[in-house]
Amino acid sequence: MTLSHATRVDVRVIGDARLLAGLELGRADRHRHLSTHGAQPELTREDYTKLSEAVGLRGRGGAAFPVALKLADLPTRGIEAVVVNGSESEPVSRKDRLLLTLAPHLVLDGATGLARALGAPHVLIAVHDMEAAMSVREALMERNDGLAIEVTDTPGRFVAGEARAVLSALDGGLAIPPGRRVLPTRKGYHRRPTLLSNVETFAQLAVLARLGAKRFSSTGLISEPGTQLLTIDGAVQRPGVIETPIGVPLEAVLRFAGAEAGPVLLGGYHGRWLPHGGGVVLKRPEVSAGIILALGTDTCPLGEVHRVSQWLASQSAGQCGPCVFGLASLVDDFDRLAKGDPSGWHDAQRHLGLVPGRGACAHPDGSARFLASALEVFGEDVRLHLAGGGCGRQVRGVLPVPGGSW
Repeated sequence: MTLSHATRVDVRVIGDARLLAGLELGRADRHRHLSTHGAQPELTREDYTKLSEAVGLRGRGGAAFPVALKLADLPTRGIEAVVVNGSESEPVSRKDRLLLTLAPHLVLDGATGLARALGAPHVLIAVHDMEAAMSVREALMERNDGLAIEVTDTPGRFVAGEARAVLSALDGGLAIPPGRRVLPTRKGYHRRPTLLSNVETFAQLAVLARLGAKRFSSTGLISEPGTQLLTIDGAVQRPGVIETPIGVPLEAVLRFAGAEAGPVLLGGYHGRWLPHGGGVVLKRPEVSAGIILALGTDTCPLGEVHRVSQWLASQSAGQCGPCVFGLASLVDDFDRLAKGDPSGWHDAQRHLGLVPGRGACAHPDGSARFLASALEVFGEDVRLHLAGGGCGRQVRGVLPVPGGSW
């Protein structure tokens, strides 16, 4: 089904719709939301913990951290806030902003229900998309949750969506990850214990609260039941957001979207390349933030990767050498490699061994993972470029790269 023009993406379902249920007519207001999903039950902290543990619910951002463990790490008292991270700054992903735009009440149900269960007085929704923010603010006018709920506009830069960067922005600072790695459950909003997760996680909690563990587990894998939202783009006939059971084969999703044959990128620009879509099932943490990019066979892979490397380097927060100098060096390495200079390949191998594990945030590690897997999967293209003739294909810009820099 193709929904609201305002979302600018196609939305489809494989199997039964849960998160996307009732959206055939576009954005669901409070009345249509309740007629589709029913009233949100009032659950205790223990209820949420037991339900999350029973179904193995994992966060639907990049880390895929178990929700039950996150709840268990919070103190029994003094929880300051529940934070909905809607700063979906990965260039390809559309799933979270789509939920905020078309199904804001489902997200708010999950966040406010959990806030009441934890005794947290604040619910904060961090959003960088203007349309999504307007939709949430409109939804709040239709509700009376008895909590202090605030929608905060955040920058759309890549690292600004990292959890600690979001908390910094909410506290009035810059939207960059601080060098210290302190869990939000210990020191989050106002440096007090905070439950922070991404948009889809809260929507999943709202569905889980209504269905219970048994009905929630009627689809998906035994080890990880339920559904997931996937954004698919690139060399496909039908790009957009797809809701599927967890564990669906990647090949099935690619066929469903009309993808061309060829390499596939899982997890976005901090993800990894696969030579093809065969033999992979889509679950966390392999699928990471739910992003699938089909490259096809008509574009130059090394040229595409070089374009993305330039953008990744431009997104550095400028806090550490591995990010500022390491990523810039890798951009130069891949440029020389694509032009057939063997020193580019050798320098890329050396720099890829120096960057990971030394940055102030996850951006250098994720970027290095993306580039290292490209060298592995595109080995034949590397050989052709180093032989001096190139691969014979133009760079068609299949991989989306936003304009602008930090």
